[in-house]
Amino acid sequence: MELPKYLQIAEEIKEKIRNGNLKPGDSIPSENSLCATYNVSRMTVRKSLFLLSTEGYIASIAGKGSFVKEPDSEKYLLYYNELVNLISRIDRTRLLEVKIVLPPPEVMNSLHLSSNRKIILVKRLFYSNSEKVAYDLKYLIYYKGMPVVEKEIQYGTFPEMVSKYTSLFAIQKELTISAQLPDDEIARQLSLYNHQPLLVVEQKLFNYQKEPIGLGITYYRGDYCKLYARSPFSALE
Repeated sequence: MELPKYLQIAEEIKEKIRNGNLKPGDSIPSENSLCATYNVSRMTVRKSLFLLSTEGYIASIAGKGSFVKEPDSEKYLLYYNELVNLISRIDRTRLLEVKIVLPPPEVMNSLHLSSNRKIILVKRLFYSNSEKVAYDLKYLIYYKGMPVVEKEIQYGTFPEMVSKYTSLFAIQKELTISAQLPDDEIARQLSLYNHQPLLVVEQKLFNYQKEPIGLGITYYRGDYCKLYARSPFSALE
């Protein structure tokens, strides 16, 4: 299927940047020039330039135009799905608990909640090839009248859990990744009998107004999880 025109323009400019025909500091053709070259409207060209800007390829300066940016060598795109990673695929989930509670202090602070604002607490176990590989906690802000559908909660990823209440396109996400040793509760849930380190992924979700709407913490056995990131300027996009 043919790409939309604004994506075609963006991809052609990306290719010129990747192959060195356009170098950091070089100017991008003007909007008028791009309109004429591709026989498209100014709106289409602006969508292309906006895409290139948000992906870090160019920067626009008012009154001067758009220029190729120096690539950020410290920037990576991380691919994360709590049910699939480079080592294992979660083939079964077990819902341990789902209930409406008052938030513990750390969750209250993270989600900027008052002490009397209720949350939905979800606890799950993830299995791969019959092995317990992760213990999963989700904290969703509770809204009066919100239905709690256990089947959807049991099998859904974190963004999918909140998609009924806000568009997936509107959800903004933050990830924090760390390593830690399990406490007694996590060791019991994962049947760990030694000090095996865990890979801990904390997800925080925000709505389009940048207000926190949920917090998720997944504790993976270190031997069952490997994450993948790459440069945002890779030709494999």
